[in-house]
Amino acid sequence: MAEMTKISAPVHGMDGKSVGSYEFDGAELAKGINKQLLHDVVVMYETNQRQGSVKTKTRGEVSGSTKKLFRQKGTGNARVGTKRSPIRRGGGHTFAKQPKDWSYRLPRKAVRLATRMALLSKFQDKEALVLDSFSIQDIKTKTIASMLKALGVAAESCLLVIPDYDLSIWKSGRNIENLWIAPVKELNAYQLLHQKRLLITREAIEQARQSQKEAVTAS
Repeated sequence: MAEMTKISAPVHGMDGKSVGSYEFDGAELAKGINKQLLHDVVVMYETNQRQGSVKTKTRGEVSGSTKKLFRQKGTGNARVGTKRSPIRRGGGHTFAKQPKDWSYRLPRKAVRLATRMALLSKFQDKEALVLDSFSIQDIKTKTIASMLKALGVAAESCLLVIPDYDLSIWKSGRNIENLWIAPVKELNAYQLLHQKRLLITREAIEQARQSQKEAVTAS
């Protein structure tokens, strides 16, 4: 039985005013923080972003005749092969680089656990703010920019976590530097650890806790 680890985070409105605090048992998300697991998962996400499209030509791929430049003996010159030789200018590479798929995947349970640990760490480190309510009527960058300024996090990198995908919110915040927006279902450890501050709606954190309870019940 996991020990009760009380977590408390301030709750603010979109105008920046405090409207209370949000409390829950941290063990609902994870029993603790495993830094090695978080490191491994972040490395996985960063490695999977590599394009792997590097390419150089071998001696068989460069243009040019395959004929020997001159006969082997009797010329007084060193023996040579074709103009495609790697030792000649314009020739192919001896060990040519080829496209490579760098992607790999850690076990699904480990990746999901790392996400919950990263989420818990934001609350433990006092880097999380809970939004009592969050809605946008019109697509305006100024709405979100004003909210970030009122909360005092406009100068920091922020991750805004919302309950569901919302095109209006995404369009309103896409031009704000250092602001990432993600629905809670697509949240991952890389996003949480990359951004300094976490802004999460009350509904979104409730969904995260509920999904974890359902997963524990199912297992």
